[in-house]
Amino acid sequence: MVIRLDDKFVKPFISEEEINAIAPEIEAAAKTLREGTGKGSDMRGWLNLPENYDRAEFARIKAAAAKIKKTSDVFIVIGIGGSYLGARAVVEFLGSSRYNQLRRGTPEIYFSGCNISGSDLEELLSICEGKDFCINVISKSGTTTEPAVAFRYFRALLEKKYGTDGARERIFVTTDKARGTLKQFSDEAGYETFVVPDDVGGRFSVLSAVGLLPIAVSGVDIDELMGGAADAMRVLSAEGIENNDAYKYAAIRNILYRKGKCVEILVGYEPYQQMFCEWWKQLMGESEGKDGKGLYPSSVIFSTDLHSLGQYIQSGKRTMFETVLSVENPDSNAELPYDSANIDGLNFLAGMKMSDVNKTAMNGTLLAHVDGGVPNVVIRLADRSTRSLGYMIYFFEFACAVSGYVLGVNPFDQPGVEAYKKNMFALLGKPGYEEMTEQLRARL
Repeated sequence: MVIRLDDKFVKPFISEEEINAIAPEIEAAAKTLREGTGKGSDMRGWLNLPENYDRAEFARIKAAAAKIKKTSDVFIVIGIGGSYLGARAVVEFLGSSRYNQLRRGTPEIYFSGCNISGSDLEELLSICEGKDFCINVISKSGTTTEPAVAFRYFRALLEKKYGTDGARERIFVTTDKARGTLKQFSDEAGYETFVVPDDVGGRFSVLSAVGLLPIAVSGVDIDELMGGAADAMRVLSAEGIENNDAYKYAAIRNILYRKGKCVEILVGYEPYQQMFCEWWKQLMGESEGKDGKGLYPSSVIFSTDLHSLGQYIQSGKRTMFETVLSVENPDSNAELPYDSANIDGLNFLAGMKMSDVNKTAMNGTLLAHVDGGVPNVVIRLADRSTRSLGYMIYFFEFACAVSGYVLGVNPFDQPGVEAYKKNMFALLGKPGYEEMTEQLRARL
């Protein structure tokens, strides 16, 4: 098994009877998902995407990635939310949070359009000065403020450096197949375009062109990534909660939620897992946080965050549980050296692998937190391979959708996201928002 759910550390808090009692709900939710009879059923394209994807576009993605790698020192990915989180999560999980310093034969990759910070934008523009670079702007409509602003700046810099014709060869656009201002503009300008699928929401889109082009530019084998997701798709088709760890994970989450746990913390033990945690938070938070319901998704990287949040998790309010991500076969062989002075008293660890010390820290923390009243679920991932990561991405997507239906929400919409956008447009004086502008300004 690529992923094994270890429920040993949640059993003190959930009985077998409770698992059996919720099992029919889980299986009904999975049936609803597969048959497309629930809310948001038109947004289930991700469900079969690992096998049912556009092979011709997939080949174009590989060709574009090869072109970008050959012609660029820097690659700028412009997008927000699901338009960048999945790609960045994969690049750093399989590479490193220091990817730009450690890369071999691939461009530096930076992400823009994910905030409205002028200083961050100016820093990225300065990085591109004097270097060859390409950009990939990712937006279904082209009118989302954050990426639209960044696209203006980087397009202007490209045209200044290479001219209109030269810039055309360095701008890659991932957008709607046929509609929207960005699609129309790209067609008129002659940019190469890739498709944001109509039936795949942003937070589920990492295995589409949205995520695959940046991932391929980083040197990741996207065939292996899709292969791992296809493996998960087949394994997780198993019926019965006893045969399906995604079912079991969804069950545990909902049982703990009904018991008053309102916060789920995804725990990683490696810095390269940080952005995967950020992707997971959007997946879970945007899918379940609606109608006054849902677990609040949080994350930590231990042992680092044990020295900042460990006290609260150990002894604070008992409103949370932890889902621990454990990579079973670590890829580092670093050993602790012997020190003749032994000033730190750690010579008893000399010759031990750092990965073993890290695993011991995980086990010690598991026991401490469970003793402190915090349920822990352990997701044991076989290794840090491309195929295993593809499997894990699909595992969490599938479990999230099932869990959302059990919760009683539409796991595929995000109506609350639009509220801040409308307010921002009104306060900025966008035409058509005049009445709303006056009302909002009066409240400030």
